Amino acid sequence: MRKLFFGIACLAIISCNDQAKETAATTTTNNSLYNEVQTGGIKVFPIETPKGKFNIWTKRIGNNPKIKLLLLNGGPGATHEYFECFESFLPQEDIEFIYYDQLGCGLSDNPKDTSMWDLNRFVEEVEQVRKTLNLTKDNFYLLGHSWGGILAMQYALKYQDNLKGLIISNMMSSCPAYGKYAQEVLAPQFDPKVLDTIRQIEAKGDFQNPKYMELLYPNFYAKHICRIPVDQWPEPVNRSFAKMNQSLYVTMQGPSEFGIAGNLTNWDVSKQLPQIKTPTLTIGGTHDTMDPEHMKWMSTQVQHGRFLLCPNGSHMDMYDDQKNYFPGLIKFIKDVDAGSFK
Repeated sequence: MRKLFFGIACLAIISCNDQAKETAATTTTNNSLYNEVQTGGIKVFPIETPKGKFNIWTKRIGNNPKIKLLLLNGGPGATHEYFECFESFLPQEDIEFIYYDQLGCGLSDNPKDTSMWDLNRFVEEVEQVRKTLNLTKDNFYLLGHSWGGILAMQYALKYQDNLKGLIISNMMSSCPAYGKYAQEVLAPQFDPKVLDTIRQIEAKGDFQNPKYMELLYPNFYAKHICRIPVDQWPEPVNRSFAKMNQSLYVTMQGPSEFGIAGNLTNWDVSKQLPQIKTPTLTIGGTHDTMDPEHMKWMSTQVQHGRFLLCPNGSHMDMYDDQKNYFPGLIKFIKDVDAGSFK
């Protein structure tokens, strides 16, 4: 009996080993994923700049040869991380999207050179990213949020022949108009005493004064940046903002959270919008830091535009008005993809 049992056991082991070898061989042969080392969609590559080569970090989510959505973060100087909410909505719609930390942001290199914080240089950076990732006019959708919207508009004005669709999220086409809206519409909504204290701090350049943010968070951020109680802000938003490149932010935006005073102060492409022929979606929130009426107007100035209003949203309406933001974004992309955009 012992001999019989031993023989059966040996046959079972041999059979299992054969099956394992067969399974491994079949998987390796039939699955092209094993032809090269996989990195979870992450791709790090060098770009050329006037100051030499620097590495850029990107990560692809999904795989759709017809739809590739590149995300341009705001700030300037924030990271891709606050876009992580897109993972809850786009994959099931078969929309591939790509996280991208701009130079000086997040996981990409930081040259620590303020001369690099230049809009035109960033435009050329996006073009190099496009080429490296093999994005073409047949599949390339570009979404820019806030500062990323400035970058997206400027890119489209130079390289729109490479685009299939353009999304300008929560950004006006004129920084002077943005500054005027902040002073004439948003400022009067403050308690006069609170606004006066903020003005005094800004006039002194005392932006490190803890009182400054103490007043801005409940009176400005929670009303116009993200309409969720500040102590309940989504973790990806907090994580991204905590990594803000202050050198980049102050150089381009300026030190004030209320209006704009950096090297983007006079940026204005409102009269150039009719040159954009790429199907374009503009997105604005009713409670945005940006004027929603201006963003609606923008959609009438480009050659093929559509406006999406998020009535419950603010500047981060991909969080505080998701039920309007994502269905509208998805519909736009699918309409363009199907050739039925109107």
